[in-house]
Amino acid sequence: MTIRLSGTDTIRIKLSWQYRLLGGYFRMVKMFSRSSGSVDLLKERMELEKLGALFKPLAPINCMKADANGVPAEWIAPSGSSHRRTVFFVHGGSYVSGSISSYRALAANIAHAADARALIIDYRLAPENRYPAAVEDAAAAYRWLIGSHAEPGKVVFVGDSSGGSLVLALAVYLRDRGEPLPAAIVSLSPMTDLVMSGETWSTNAKSDILIYPHKEREFARMYLGDADPHTPYASPLYADLKGLPPIFIQVGTPELLLSDSTRFAERARAAGVDVTIEQWEGMQHDWHFTANFVPEGRKAIARIGEFIRSRM
Repeated sequence: MTIRLSGTDTIRIKLSWQYRLLGGYFRMVKMFSRSSGSVDLLKERMELEKLGALFKPLAPINCMKADANGVPAEWIAPSGSSHRRTVFFVHGGSYVSGSISSYRALAANIAHAADARALIIDYRLAPENRYPAAVEDAAAAYRWLIGSHAEPGKVVFVGDSSGGSLVLALAVYLRDRGEPLPAAIVSLSPMTDLVMSGETWSTNAKSDILIYPHKEREFARMYLGDADPHTPYASPLYADLKGLPPIFIQVGTPELLLSDSTRFAERARAAGVDVTIEQWEGMQHDWHFTANFVPEGRKAIARIGEFIRSRM
């Protein structure tokens, strides 16, 4: 498999039995789930924590809690990794769920692949804390990081799903304030458009077995409150993207969020940003999460590590 580190690539690989097995499980879950039109937020949060507990780091790690300008955070140091680079990791969970605990393994695996340490943060969640709380917390933690622990040129932003969108929004937020930007951004299956106007929200409604459109609309409402879904710090698709650092995006072709990724990449390129986007054929949302079980997750994370090392 030959892959460029620029432009747009479709990644075709033979699906492993591990991936097929896990996919079959989630298809069954979706088949037997019933849409009542309402969302049990406590249940959603608990299920994500349970899912996170199933997947482990690929290498031994050392963890140390930190207070990043009032934002709960954790340093993750994979065994043998250098401290010359720092992965600033912002987790997914549709802005309403997710935690350091549930995303520790994913942050650690990316840091290990990049020969780096990671700083993962627990930003405030909606609906208890609506937009722009998540952006403000991420900015506060990043300022703490570069204030005493790392140079901007040795930091890369990494996020998945809503976190993948949040790191893009954070870069726009910092640029607008004239603050230092990281060396690069890695965005995994980002939800860049809370208007949810992309074509794959319709065309991939059946092929995506992990994201439920009615839930995501409710989560977006919880996060936005009275804010306009077009606001750039919530939906970076609508931002002025000039001057952002190099961006690396990975997304699966069956995902609802495929068009969120491709449209953002097109707009960023038009603004003069160096963008690499990989569309992984047949991969479901956030397949990186399962790397200790699914080889496709390990392959994708290896590509992320290669990108980060090439930009620092």
